[in-house]
Amino acid sequence: MIRMSTSEDELTATVADGPTTGPSPVPHPVLDVPVEEARLTRSRGIDWAVFGVTAAIAIAFLVWGFVSTDTLADASSTALTWVMNNTGWLFVLTSTGFVVFVLYLALGRYGTIPLGRDDEEPEFNGISWVAMMFSAGMGIGLMFFGVAEPLSHFTTPPPGTGAEGNPEAVQNALATTLFHWTLHPWAIYAVVGLAIAYGVYRKGRLQLISSAFEPLLGSRANGSWGKVIDMLAIFATLFGSAASLGLGALQIRSGLQIVAGIGETGNAILVVIITVLTVCFVLSAVSGVARGIQWLSNINMVLAVALALFVFVVGPTVFILNLLPTALGSYFADLNMMSARTGAEGDDVNTWLQSWTIFYWAWWVSWTPFVGMFIARISRGRTIRQFVAGVLVVPSLVSLVWFAIFGGSAIHVQQSGTDLAGEGGVEKQLFTLLDQYPIATIASVVVMILVAIFFVSGADAASIVMGSLSQKGTIHPSRGTVVFWGVATGAVAAVMLLVGGEDALTGLQTITIIAALPFLLVMVAMAVALLKDLRRDPKILRREYAAEAVNSAVVAGVTQHGDDFIISVEKDPKGKDRDGTQREEAG
Repeated sequence: MIRMSTSEDELTATVADGPTTGPSPVPHPVLDVPVEEARLTRSRGIDWAVFGVTAAIAIAFLVWGFVSTDTLADASSTALTWVMNNTGWLFVLTSTGFVVFVLYLALGRYGTIPLGRDDEEPEFNGISWVAMMFSAGMGIGLMFFGVAEPLSHFTTPPPGTGAEGNPEAVQNALATTLFHWTLHPWAIYAVVGLAIAYGVYRKGRLQLISSAFEPLLGSRANGSWGKVIDMLAIFATLFGSAASLGLGALQIRSGLQIVAGIGETGNAILVVIITVLTVCFVLSAVSGVARGIQWLSNINMVLAVALALFVFVVGPTVFILNLLPTALGSYFADLNMMSARTGAEGDDVNTWLQSWTIFYWAWWVSWTPFVGMFIARISRGRTIRQFVAGVLVVPSLVSLVWFAIFGGSAIHVQQSGTDLAGEGGVEKQLFTLLDQYPIATIASVVVMILVAIFFVSGADAASIVMGSLSQKGTIHPSRGTVVFWGVATGAVAAVMLLVGGEDALTGLQTITIIAALPFLLVMVAMAVALLKDLRRDPKILRREYAAEAVNSAVVAGVTQHGDDFIISVEKDPKGKDRDGTQREEAG
């Protein structure tokens, strides 16, 4: 009979035994090390190198945009051409690579590693965790593109998917939309979320993007290289948040034109809308009413669900229900083709990718510091497998239902003879759809309220992340720093829209793609650093120790004693102490 006489406590006590002299003995790498909570929450001063440089460059960009919009537009157009011609393939390759990477972590031997202590329970229960994932999966983007994207792909099919009106146009339109809003973007978020959650709650590091690079850079992650990484994270967040604010301003302007009857307006009204929203955010940040923002966010979720149910009930309900399985099946059937589509297929494909796929991948990358920190914060205590399953599946299902309802309703109206796609810009199409149903004015007002609150709460969170990165990783940045980045976000959004001219969306896409490229390279290195960290995780090392030790012990036991032996753990009298000195033979 083979009997193990050790427990985890006995192993811990024996292996940890050793010299305790010196200031602080280094814990054995197989042991679970407590995280110093006070280190994560205490206030820190401003990192003037990070804050000063990023603030100065942001202000210089704003001055350039307001003083000489034309030259900024020319420069950004030239930069975009270079980025698309030389690095478009990089966005396509890395986005799919991140999907494979997080699935590898979840389904392989690293999946059981907790994002916290070995015995730590999840901080939030499953329902609350899923609800917050749902909140993160919603936003201005879903409001803006819920109708516009499926309708655009239906009326103007992506290159290589057939001519307009072909029998598969509906399913291809939904499959392409889901490609942009499900597994790929959330895998991008998951890479940063995993790296931050593991480093902070498993290793006790600071909540900085640069801290995730300690496995690669060592102490240099806390030096100049680390500061550069945090600066790139701030820039990505700043421009990504500004792009969302710009999309929201475009949609609110369209709503005002329809509901208030103010007629066609120029970009001046966009600047006014951005100013009003920014003032609302600043007031909320200065007041410190965190409960108020949470309350508004909860109201927003209720309004979003109510709006979706309204369209589902008064719209083509059966068509939407039929569309759900069709869209999902087409998405998985075409996933490989869509993932491999690059500019090598021709100028038409390259132009289409720049307007859709590359813009989306750049937009998601620019949001990763914010969303990554958010999902890391709410996922403490989850295993990597649970984390990846929740982050990939829940928001993807939300997107599937949302686009099936709004996109499916828009396509059905288009097929019925009403030309939604030809009536104004993409920001007007949701309002035009609602105009086909009862109480259109009330529904349109609800949409504008939704968009406004999404920005106020989203900008609050994004600015806190930028403030945290500016203040050495504290989770409670000063109010002044948060307000500065909030105002900067609004100002950058205004400049991006002005750069776009009459086609304001172009300015958002151009500068977002350019700003996201440096942080994309940061994310690739972050994935490498995370994998290197996981290979040295205590749970993985214990598994390797156990496999080797038990295998050797069983062979020796059976050789010497047959089946009647005991495996025990004892200190090796001829082994070395932790300081490397030889022990004397026990007497």
